[in-house]
Amino acid sequence: QVQLVESGGGLVQAGGSLRLSCAASGRSSTAYAMAWFRQAPGKERESVAAISWGGDPKYYADSVKGRFTISRDHGKNTVYLQINSLNPEATAVFYCALSNRRIATLTLSDYNYWGQGTQVTVSS
Repeated sequence: QVQLVESGGGLVQAGGSLRLSCAASGRSSTAYAMAWFRQAPGKERESVAAISWGGDPKYYADSVKGRFTISRDHGKNTVYLQINSLNPEATAVFYCALSNRRIATLTLSDYNYWGQGTQVTVSS
């Protein structure tokens, strides 16, 4: 059974930064892509960033390009999301997801396993 555990969320002032982590366990050696999504209050879940098994290609939502960076550490079975220049509109629950595909996409339905989410709150 695949488990994804996110961490690193919290309260941050506008303009600040956070580094989110997602540790995967229970997965076989089969290659898999991973991604981050977010869901703001009253809104649908949306894609943020995705990374393929080999590290490339990576994909970012237009709204986060230049401010968010996704990376992964195979040795730790962990994917990271560095988020910079946060604004209050970025307040959301961030979810980690794992796909059975090797190449990443930003399509929510391509992901088979989900974490419980970590809250990011940005104060003005």
